[in-house]
Amino acid sequence: MRRTAAPKLGAYAGLGALGLLASLVLARPEFVAIAAPFLLVLFAGLAFTGEPDFLVSLEIDRERAVEGDEIGVTIELEARQPIERLELHIPLPDGLEIVDGASPLTLRLGLVEERTIELKLRCKRWGAYVIGDLLLRAHDSLDLYAYEGTLDRRTPFKVYPRAEALRSLVFPLETQVFTGNQVARTKGEGIEFADLRQYEPGDALRRINWRASARRTELWVNEEHPERNTDVIVFLDTFVEARHEETSTLDEAVRAAATIADRYLERKDRVGLVSFGGYLNWLLPSSGLVQLYRIVDSLLDTEIILSYAWKDVSVIPARTLPPKALILAVSPLLDERAVTTLIDLRARGFDLAVIEVSPIPFASAAKGEREELAWRLWGLQREALRGRYERVGVPVVEWQRGVPLEAALAEVGAFRRQARLARA
Repeated sequence: MRRTAAPKLGAYAGLGALGLLASLVLARPEFVAIAAPFLLVLFAGLAFTGEPDFLVSLEIDRERAVEGDEIGVTIELEARQPIERLELHIPLPDGLEIVDGASPLTLRLGLVEERTIELKLRCKRWGAYVIGDLLLRAHDSLDLYAYEGTLDRRTPFKVYPRAEALRSLVFPLETQVFTGNQVARTKGEGIEFADLRQYEPGDALRRINWRASARRTELWVNEEHPERNTDVIVFLDTFVEARHEETSTLDEAVRAAATIADRYLERKDRVGLVSFGGYLNWLLPSSGLVQLYRIVDSLLDTEIILSYAWKDVSVIPARTLPPKALILAVSPLLDERAVTTLIDLRARGFDLAVIEVSPIPFASAAKGEREELAWRLWGLQREALRGRYERVGVPVVEWQRGVPLEAALAEVGAFRRQARLARA
């Protein structure tokens, strides 16, 4: 720890030196008696005050939490020698706040005394954090010196986005060949009834519908829809964001992406991630709880990185976008590179739907005739952009902050049903 002189040290030294100087100049020995106590205190402080010796440990009650949860932080202190005054401060990231306890705080430790400090923190925002850079300042009993230092007790901690409850999801146009919980539109081996047809040589006896066969005096068999799984790619646009105070379109997009991945993985589908922006990050489609942790951990590292380099779909590895995959893009549609890439994906035959994280709540029209005109033109430009997607068969749903994500997904499903009826 770094030692610094406290204000009292300068005062004692100044008074003692002043008394000795006055005694020499005025030839008055009584001034020595006046200066002696100050010099004695100064000598004792210099001779007997040493660097404080104590042990510090920090522990967090869990490694992971969800937005809105409260976590406990425990700090253990043990003094090897008495400490008259110890000031302790724990700097916290912006996404965490103290709801019980105090920092900074001041306490006194006796010889071999142990002290436990407990703090309760609220997780305000998702992210990967590190807690444990302790700032300490100790004072001796005479307050002549202050010892300052930083102890590294850093502990990693993750706050996951809070997932919404979704009762329904977007169904893909085509399913994969692997077994899952999604009923395919094709006919084959399964448990969901599809149709009746006449018996053909080679049909299994267990597929015969005896009631229908009795009415028709000939054998009829059941046809079923097989249960298949879906490959879902969550496409997260991280080129730019619209921000207002502590919230932004990126925050909302990450929460939506985590919710979508969680719900599809619950159905035993395979889910992958493409974070497309200033830097490219991807995860190959997979299933299971481990894949969910991989996706969420990757989302915690998401940030906006400024880049002027033009990027298109060619930079995305081919294995990341398997054939027949359902691509759910979460984007504010503010950067032309993301807009062009999504249209390119549709041109390549991918099943695509866009959830537009609306930047409107994060912006407002300035006062003035020209400003209001620019605001209206911007709104018309965004309407034209949605029409551009719809003309190529891509549903674009505007999702605003405060509206349930399920409503946006239901609107995507309604668009796809109407488009299917129009084709029929």
